[in-house]
Amino acid sequence: MSDTLAAAAALVPDAGQRRVLGLAGPPAAGKSTLARELVDGLNRRFGPGTAANVPLDGFHLSNAQLERLGVADRKGAIFTFDVDGYLALLRRLLAERSRDVYVPDYDRTLHEPIAARHVVAPGVRLVVTEGNYLASPAEGWREIADLAIELWYVETPDEERLRRLVRRHSSGGRGVRAARERAHHNDVPNGELVKVDRDRCARVITTGPWRS
Repeated sequence: MSDTLAAAAALVPDAGQRRVLGLAGPPAAGKSTLARELVDGLNRRFGPGTAANVPLDGFHLSNAQLERLGVADRKGAIFTFDVDGYLALLRRLLAERSRDVYVPDYDRTLHEPIAARHVVAPGVRLVVTEGNYLASPAEGWREIADLAIELWYVETPDEERLRRLVRRHSSGGRGVRAARERAHHNDVPNGELVKVDRDRCARVITTGPWRS
């Protein structure tokens, strides 16, 4: 982690400027955990409010919209995110640095996106944003590479990711069998799509088992 934090610290711009660091990778690779650790580490090193976390998961389409589109069983696939809204937020974060910008997140208890759970204050110099598809060249996603100072790829062995996914779905209310079916039906193919874009990232970071 020390080398990864040092690499992130090298991307922090001077006061009054702002950059975006993107973390891509397949589901349950450890992107959210790494983003939080980087933000905490940078704020300890440079002072509170230096870095902030902006998760792509806040731009999940709502369950109502997924039902309307007939893709509720594919939640988490690349086409189930509001990529235009996400890009608009990133552009706003880079252009507007004089007032607070509120950022949505995803609630794994409610299984819905939640508005304004995070805030990026004017003094934030590095925005760490993470999500499965940040390195995708697909329409609507490829602009992210132009906005970010760097894209990093976060990975962990597939068997570890599957274990995390089953635990995630089980803690969200599914039985173990249903959790495994959900992971294999949806998360595994989504992860294979993400892996294709690994080489588009400037750095590859391998995470270990989650700490309890």
